[in-house]
Amino acid sequence: MNYSKYYPVDVLNGEGTRCTLFVSGCIHNCKGCYNQSTWSPDAGELFTEQLADQIILDLNDQRIKKQGLTLSGGDPLHPANVDQVLTLLKRVKRECEGKDIWMWTGYLLAELNVKQQQVIKLVDVLIDGKFEQNLADPSLAWRGSSNQVIHYL
Repeated sequence: MNYSKYYPVDVLNGEGTRCTLFVSGCIHNCKGCYNQSTWSPDAGELFTEQLADQIILDLNDQRIKKQGLTLSGGDPLHPANVDQVLTLLKRVKRECEGKDIWMWTGYLLAELNVKQQQVIKLVDVLIDGKFEQNLADPSLAWRGSSNQVIHYL
């Protein structure tokens, strides 16, 4: 899995102060996407065990009380990402007490395969659906277009 950006402190991508990872790889190619540089699974840098360790350390940093981890992209549920995202989320749930996980995906909750559903079982808030430029609404909380749904799992 590759990633395009990692922010150890973020207040824009989910509630509270968070760690946010933007993974690479997206098959949806939404017109008007603000993050087209993440579409290729080969874009960005290789996600390493060292970065996973850093994310865990950052989530547990007592100097900044972080609410949780956000995964966006690209698409965390892209076939090239699912295995490593699943491994990371299991570590977060095991090693970071009380942290929630937010995830954005272009897939719909109802259309996820078995492996993607395993990931979703570890997610607390899922925003699903492709960005639809003709339904774009900057006043929406946590969504770019009105077709996207926030699932509090």
